[in-house]
Amino acid sequence: MGNLFCCVQVDQSTVAISEQFGKFDEVLEPGCHCLPWFLGKQLAGHLSLRVQQLDVRCETKTKDNVFVTVVASIQYRALAERANDAFYKLSNTRGQIQAYVFDVIRASVPKLLLDDTFEQKNDIAKAVENELEKAMSHYGYEIVQTLIVDIEPDEHVKRAMNEINAAARMRVAATDKAEAEKILQIKRAEGEAESKYLSGLGIARQRQAIVDGLRDSVIGFSENVPGTSAKDVMDMVLVTQYFDTMKEIGAASKSSAIFIPHGPGAVRDVASQIREGLLQANNAH
Repeated sequence: MGNLFCCVQVDQSTVAISEQFGKFDEVLEPGCHCLPWFLGKQLAGHLSLRVQQLDVRCETKTKDNVFVTVVASIQYRALAERANDAFYKLSNTRGQIQAYVFDVIRASVPKLLLDDTFEQKNDIAKAVENELEKAMSHYGYEIVQTLIVDIEPDEHVKRAMNEINAAARMRVAATDKAEAEKILQIKRAEGEAESKYLSGLGIARQRQAIVDGLRDSVIGFSENVPGTSAKDVMDMVLVTQYFDTMKEIGAASKSSAIFIPHGPGAVRDVASQIREGLLQANNAH
């Protein structure tokens, strides 16, 4: 009906291209327009001004000979003031953009190592955007945004990279574990040394107390029993200790059989041996 009355409707965010006798006439803004067909005017087509997105997958090789697939997302739109260029100069806008993306990515990525490619993906996206902006501006298009959304190495390469990372983390964990065990051993050794020191200190004090007690006993016995010497008192103490020891050995339920010389002469020999040991120790000092 609109064509019958020479009227056309242009929707919002869209422009229309009108021709007269096959030649570009004007760009029609959104709204209702009259195109009298009897004057040779006709509607050539519509052009969307909305932002469009094109995802491009490009396979290339890095500097260290690793094949990767780079996924770029290009957001672009036609410029209303240059709608005639966007409509007439390009027949396949998406194919043209894809060709430029391939060209820039395959020129940039082979200069980078695989790790650098991941780190410098923003630089790659900027290079693609600059090249597209220069090229597509001649055709009435604006590049809104360019993103490198993914870099996909070969599956075997990804598996190898994961194994390398896992090995590195295990190495760090093993180092930390060894360091912790080292600290534990040092602390354990310090604790044992401190324990032995305190044990030795206790034994020394115990022996000192025994010696002090024996000395007091000898002095007290000599004073209370006239005619006894220190030697007599020591012999008696040794005999007492000897019988106490025999008693303890006999009372122990799990003690093994011990054969030792027994009798008054044996006690005298033990006392003589102890005295000689003490004398030798004193002479050595």
